[in-house]
Amino acid sequence: MDAHIVPHHHAWSQFTYCASGLMQVTVTQGEVQTTFIVPPSRAVWIPPYVQHTVVVLETAELRTVDLDPCVTPSGWTDCRVLMVSKLLRELVHALEDSVPGPRDDALMALSVDEMTHATTHALGVPMPHPEHGDKRLRALCEAVLRDPAEKSQLSEWVAQVGASERTVARLFREELGTSYQQWRLQAVLAHALPQLARGVPIAQVAAASGYASDSAFSAMFKQAMGKAPSHFQGKSLSKR
Repeated sequence: MDAHIVPHHHAWSQFTYCASGLMQVTVTQGEVQTTFIVPPSRAVWIPPYVQHTVVVLETAELRTVDLDPCVTPSGWTDCRVLMVSKLLRELVHALEDSVPGPRDDALMALSVDEMTHATTHALGVPMPHPEHGDKRLRALCEAVLRDPAEKSQLSEWVAQVGASERTVARLFREELGTSYQQWRLQAVLAHALPQLARGVPIAQVAAASGYASDSAFSAMFKQAMGKAPSHFQGKSLSKR
């Protein structure tokens, strides 16, 4: 598929499954811009009318299901990354060749039920709005994303953006709805996944993510992703 899909939105919900490769989806909702890193066997759910951009980071095989807003699960107003079960994977493939009729309706109903019960991953990295957000907060977030290993504590970052630790902590809560440490965890995962996809050794990814040992990094990663880092390395990006 195209390596870059320009910002756009549509009137339907969209479920995009990453069968192989790695994609980056950036969405804008209100005053927050969020980037999702979507690895294999995961999918991103995008509600109707949400502007989004797609960038393929590693050659990807994607499957997309468009859904009428009337079947959107209750409360699903925000984008999210879902773990795709084996059943849901096969349902998505089956829908590619479906035609309108009772079978198609049954496949879609079961697909939506599987989506609703899928495990979600906190793989979104929220950023202040590029125009309306606090410039100091955005500068700090961009610096951490570039090199999360440079500093680990908020107190170490604030001096270079000209704000107190208390002020920046408040901005994280007010603009991004999270604490710095929670946000940094998502930033580390977003930084690490593309490196793992390229086959970079786990010890090297751990060091680049600010971890003193690959075992500590691996424990964090497995808790967040449900799989060890090795699952997402080079060879693990092939179709499953």
